[in-house]
Amino acid sequence: MKKMIIGALVGGIILFAWQFLTWGALNLHEAQQKYTPKQDSILSYLNSQFSEDGAYMMPTFAPGTSRDEMEKQMKAMEGKPWAQVVYHKSMPGMNKMFMNMGRSLLVNIFIIWLLCWLLVKIPTPSFGTVFIGTLGTGLIVFLHAPYTMHIWYGSFDLMAHFVDVLVSWGVTGLWLGWWLQRGNS
Repeated sequence: MKKMIIGALVGGIILFAWQFLTWGALNLHEAQQKYTPKQDSILSYLNSQFSEDGAYMMPTFAPGTSRDEMEKQMKAMEGKPWAQVVYHKSMPGMNKMFMNMGRSLLVNIFIIWLLCWLLVKIPTPSFGTVFIGTLGTGLIVFLHAPYTMHIWYGSFDLMAHFVDVLVSWGVTGLWLGWWLQRGNS
């Protein structure tokens, strides 16, 4: 149990540290959060149009639209612009950011604890088995979330997410491969 807890704590910190670097200092996800000098007028306009927080897909169908009408509208939408807007009425303060960072760290530790729980079920896991198992888990996460969403909605930072997987889950795999097999040889 001690091995799993320490493995999860250090592994969770590795994932968190990479997330902090990739979204902050290294700004690898810049393509997904571009600046526009028109942001003030766009936000002002959106504020006049949306009455509540929400995620909006445009164009889309009004509730209750018939199947035939949907098909007609889909034909008319082909080749035209579309957008996804995630709108919030107010920007959270720094306290919320620190709370979110704390929650993210706890989630990362929990994820790696679950992974450790699975990995220690393997009788005398080798370094390579743990490393490949960890990297494979990261690839499952990537394929299930960022890549699958990219198929439908064409994200602009797909390669940054792929680099995130290779680095964060790879380094975590190196750590767990060393840590979990210690004393087993």
